Amino acid sequence: MAGAAGRGKRAEPRDMRAGVELLWGERDRPARGPKPSLTPRRIADEAVAVADAEGLDAVSMGRVAAGLGVSGMALYRYVPGKTELVELMVEVVLAGVPDLTDAGPGWRERLAAWSRRSWQVYADHPWLLAATAMRRQIMGPHQLGWLDAAHAALEPTGLGAADRQRVVLLLIGQVRSLAQQRADFDAEHAREWGRLTGELLERHADRFPALTRAIAAGAFESNGAESLDFGLDRILDGVQALIAEASP
Repeated sequence: MAGAAGRGKRAEPRDMRAGVELLWGERDRPARGPKPSLTPRRIADEAVAVADAEGLDAVSMGRVAAGLGVSGMALYRYVPGKTELVELMVEVVLAGVPDLTDAGPGWRERLAAWSRRSWQVYADHPWLLAATAMRRQIMGPHQLGWLDAAHAALEPTGLGAADRQRVVLLLIGQVRSLAQQRADFDAEHAREWGRLTGELLERHADRFPALTRAIAAGAFESNGAESLDFGLDRILDGVQALIAEASP
């Protein structure tokens, strides 16, 4: 087996320049010859369609090639491998870099709009959670554009650059946490969990009186949108307090 044969050997370091060239459109194109039958964007679009339907694990060079009606080897002329393909997929779904000027004149309205639009992208493409896990991945102009938009909204606040980045990370964490809960939600499992938990608390209400009262009052009935708004309001209230402290 390939895994057993490679055990103990250090993987070859990845040449990230290929990813940079692909994401930023800096790969050399032949001046002569027939027009290519594929493009990196077309390949990424097909991969996104597979991931949207079946998840990121279903994406492979062979699967994408089959969807495009070409051989697996044909894709390597345009995309070096799956790692670069996933980075290109992220860039494709983040193509709608938000224009926050229509959200209102203030930093708070703009950051709230930025967060809700981020949430929507994750809702539309749940595989994006795994594709953008916390690692130093190569980022293209669209992904950087989203970060730039958030920093631009915070610039007028007077907060230092490090604090602005911490605020952005807080917002990303809130959005990703709720997006993960949404992706993991299973209605049938939730109903069974609710039934079993209810039975347990009926038998042991004296041991967990506060929790029993909270559940009876509907503590677990909020939806994702309500939770997002609640979290955003609390984070942005804290940012407002930080701005006030920093003001002379």
